[in-house]
Amino acid sequence: MLDIAIDLARQAGDLLRRGHQQGAGQVASKSSAVDLVTEFDLASERLISDGLRQRCPGHAIYGEESGGALPAAGPVWVIDPLDGTTNFAHGYPVFSVTLALLVDGQPELGVTYDPLRDDLFWAQRGQGAWRGERRLHVSSAATLGTSLLATGFPYDRAATADNNLAEFSHLMPRTRGVRRGGSAALDIAWVAAGWLDGYWERRIELWDVATGVLLVREAGGQVSSYSGRPWQPGDRNVVAANSVLHPELWQSLQTARNGLPALS
Repeated sequence: MLDIAIDLARQAGDLLRRGHQQGAGQVASKSSAVDLVTEFDLASERLISDGLRQRCPGHAIYGEESGGALPAAGPVWVIDPLDGTTNFAHGYPVFSVTLALLVDGQPELGVTYDPLRDDLFWAQRGQGAWRGERRLHVSSAATLGTSLLATGFPYDRAATADNNLAEFSHLMPRTRGVRRGGSAALDIAWVAAGWLDGYWERRIELWDVATGVLLVREAGGQVSSYSGRPWQPGDRNVVAANSVLHPELWQSLQTARNGLPALS
């Protein structure tokens, strides 16, 4: 299964790399003017879905562009065929393809591929997290003051006051910096690699972070929901960091959200 995931991620990455070189092609809006889909999102998902149906018959597929409901049991492939569509549509060189295999609701393996840098991040439950053939470990940053973080913002950020700006404004002056790369899958993979010390985001989708959650955990880190409990599929709010930094990051998010609705 891991070999299949890696092969399909690389094939999809090759397609996206060519698309980035020639331009994004047709671009359309989904839920809002900032929620985009390109012809390469759709082509990448077709490539991956067709490959999985051929090579993993009987496995369910749950993808960003195909929609549907997440099956509660059995093997399910969770796919984001182009994470960072807005970046891709503008020619900004930060995007990825990511897919994870869930069995009975839990990530068993996952792959995130950065096609422009030929960076392959992968993990298998109980087998560690890896970048190619190099094993990954989360950073040793012990305080927010020595940390570099990443985050993102929901598509409806212009329509709601609960849009992560309070958290961003609170954490920015208390850290060495907060990055907003535009690909959640890469953000959380880079936490596993130790390049970032922590990551948080709200109203994120399962296909964006399923592989990343496994990567961080297998790299020795901690991933929770905003409530502080261990992250589970279905949690749309995520906090990831090394196990020393995580409590301070989580508490700072609670402080920043004072007066905002409680989130799980």
